[in-house]
Amino acid sequence: MALVHSFDPIEDKNAEVLVLGSMPGQASLDASQYYAHRHNAFWRIIAELLQFDVTSPYAVRIEALKVARIALWDVLHSCARIGSLDSMIQSDTQIANDFRTFFSEHPKITRVFFNGVKAKACFERHVLGRLDDRAITYVLLPSTSPANASLSFAQKLDAWRRIVEQPENVVKTRCRSLA
Repeated sequence: MALVHSFDPIEDKNAEVLVLGSMPGQASLDASQYYAHRHNAFWRIIAELLQFDVTSPYAVRIEALKVARIALWDVLHSCARIGSLDSMIQSDTQIANDFRTFFSEHPKITRVFFNGVKAKACFERHVLGRLDDRAITYVLLPSTSPANASLSFAQKLDAWRRIVEQPENVVKTRCRSLA
């Protein structure tokens, strides 16, 4: 079983929102780009929300995230996995990224959005109990993966609109458990 490693975060010191996946899929690892699988809806959704051309070069898409004060990362630093599916990640091999340092370096982040159930589960298991008691809102969003075919693009887009809501419209909570 192959050991895979995540990318460095896409971040800016002014980030207010953090979007977390679990671990990049094989297409992303091969391209060295987040959400590189051509059927993953992530960039289509973000392009719609931030009003840029989805066919823009990767560097332009990254800059659009930074300008919108959105950071992007994965919960896991490394894990063993066959293929790209989250269901194939071996639980006993999961190593989380260093979120204590990340959050201390990004104090403006008050909202964390999980791109799918696996990202949320890994965060709860490996990260949540090790963080300082800081007011952060945690929100589960439907996975943008093509494996999540139970929702249409329009349904995913509608759910993902929350990442661009104004913070005053979101209730902040100190979470020790993510319901």
